[in-house]
Amino acid sequence: MFALKGSRYITHLKKLRGVEAALANFYASGLLRLQGKLGPFVWQLPPNLTFVPEVLEDFLARLPTTHHEAAELAMLAERPGVPFECGPEERTLRHALEIRHPSFLNDDCLSLLRRHHVALVVADAAGLYPLVEEATTDFMYVRLHGSQALYSSGYTGPELQDWSRRIRAWSAGTAPADMRSLHGPPRLSGPQDVYVYFDNDIGAHAPADAATLRGLLGLRTPATP
Repeated sequence: MFALKGSRYITHLKKLRGVEAALANFYASGLLRLQGKLGPFVWQLPPNLTFVPEVLEDFLARLPTTHHEAAELAMLAERPGVPFECGPEERTLRHALEIRHPSFLNDDCLSLLRRHHVALVVADAAGLYPLVEEATTDFMYVRLHGSQALYSSGYTGPELQDWSRRIRAWSAGTAPADMRSLHGPPRLSGPQDVYVYFDNDIGAHAPADAATLRGLLGLRTPATP
C-alpha cells in the first residue's frame, strides 16, 4: 500500500487556489496505475498558509473520491498522461490534510473535513507544528517526523509504546483517555483504519522505528525480496 504526497505545486505554490488544471496533471502522472495498492493521498500545507474556509471548501470539493473520478479528472490534463485502466471494480480514494498553522484548529475546519471525509493528519513534528488527534472520517493518518528534532531524532521505546497504545485504541474504535483533541476525547464512529509513516529519515531512524512499532503491534515484518 502506497500513500502518495500531493503535489507541492498545489499546496505550496498555488496554496490550494485555482488548482483544477494542476489536479488534472497530478492524477494524469501515472499514480492511478497503482490501482489496489494506492493508499491515501496526504496534502501537506506550508506553515504560512492560514485557514480560509472558502478556499479549503473549494479544494476539498475538487478532490476525487474514487478511481473513476480521478481518471475523469486526469483526462482534463494539459499534457498527455500515462495510460492506465481503472478496472471494473470501483475503488475509493482517501485523502488526508496535514496542517502546519494553528488557525486551522477550529470547529469550522473540522466540520469541513468531516463533510468531505478527509482525515486530519496526526503530525508529530518536534513541537514546531500543531499535534492534534481528531477523528474526522473512518481512518487515522499519522506522520512521525521526530519528537525531539524534526526529521532527525529517533523515537524511544516508551514513545513507540505510547503510539502503539493509541493505534490499538483507534483501530478498535475507541479514543484514548489522553487523546489530544480540541474538546477532549471524542467519540469515534467505529474502528479506524490507521496509517502510520515515519519521516525521521535523517540518520536512518525511520526503518528501525517502523520495525520496532510493527513488533509492538504484533504485525508480521514484510519479507525481504
